Amino acid sequence: METELKPRRRGRARWFIAAAVLVVVVGTGSAVVLTRVSSATSVPEAAPPSVETAEVAKTDLSEEEEADGTLGYGEESSVAGRKPGTITSLPAAGAVLTRCQAVYGVDAKPVPLFYGTLPFYRDLAQGAADGADVKQLEENLKACGYGGFGTPDKKFTSATAAALKKWQKALGLDQTGAFGQGDVVLAAGELRVSALAAKLGSPAQGEVLKTTGTVRSVQVKLDAAKQDLAQQGAKASVTINGKTSKGTITDVGKSAVEGKDGAGQDDGKPKITVTVRLDDPAVAGTLDSAPATVRFTKDVHSGVLAVPVGALLALAEGGYAVEVDENGKRRLVAVQTGLFSGGKVEVSGNGLAAGMRVVTTS
Repeated sequence: METELKPRRRGRARWFIAAAVLVVVVGTGSAVVLTRVSSATSVPEAAPPSVETAEVAKTDLSEEEEADGTLGYGEESSVAGRKPGTITSLPAAGAVLTRCQAVYGVDAKPVPLFYGTLPFYRDLAQGAADGADVKQLEENLKACGYGGFGTPDKKFTSATAAALKKWQKALGLDQTGAFGQGDVVLAAGELRVSALAAKLGSPAQGEVLKTTGTVRSVQVKLDAAKQDLAQQGAKASVTINGKTSKGTITDVGKSAVEGKDGAGQDDGKPKITVTVRLDDPAVAGTLDSAPATVRFTKDVHSGVLAVPVGALLALAEGGYAVEVDENGKRRLVAVQTGLFSGGKVEVSGNGLAAGMRVVTTS
């Protein structure tokens, strides 16, 4: 025998009118019949009130782990002057510097930006031993418009020296044809000036300024025990100032550091730094820094039936049901719940199918 499902809420009230009413007024010894309603007359039951419904959708749901992050330009790096003299020019904080552009000036001469990852560890001139630093120098000279030595390679030739002289002349430097370790600032790519560490007139050998990358991203201090949540190249959801966008995980730290809680106190949980680049930078507006919330995907359930969480009815006998609405006729269908995500819940039950509509409160 089928058991009737009894929800804990949503009752319906019915109003009834008595079949007959006889009122007698006693006044001066006479009786007057005021009203008699025939037993055949009745008031129809009120129509059920309109309700909000939602479609049972076949979709993909994902389980997420939330973590706090900070919008910014990444870790700061320090630029130290390696050329003797006096600082005579500095960039503005927030300026973006590209290859061949002057980073700062020493004795009224520019110190430009070159791209590369191998530090210039020696002075270079004709007769120098072959090395990858020579190739890096030639690559930058060619990118700045000073070639003539063919394809950049590891050999410092007279053609390399000639290109150096042309570059030095354009910058107002002594045309020696030799390259000094402190003649340029080396970075992997464009730089953004985050802060100035020196002032005009300061000695040039020392910290000059601090820089970051030029692309805003969100950095998350993630519990090291949860590092499997963050996979380089994977997507994450990022919310900044009430706006949400997708982001791409670009870096997952390999070293765990002592963790801090929201008050800056040790929380006893080692952390790794995870960097997430915004797929849509407009979400952050013009903010250079702001708190952010990042949601990492833990698990995905594909092709499941889902309804709003507000469609679930707690049954008196335990478990849940949904109220299916079929052109105004409603019936309860017992369901099993699965994954909850983003205000929706995975459901399954006999007779439940995609496209049906269910009563919901949200």
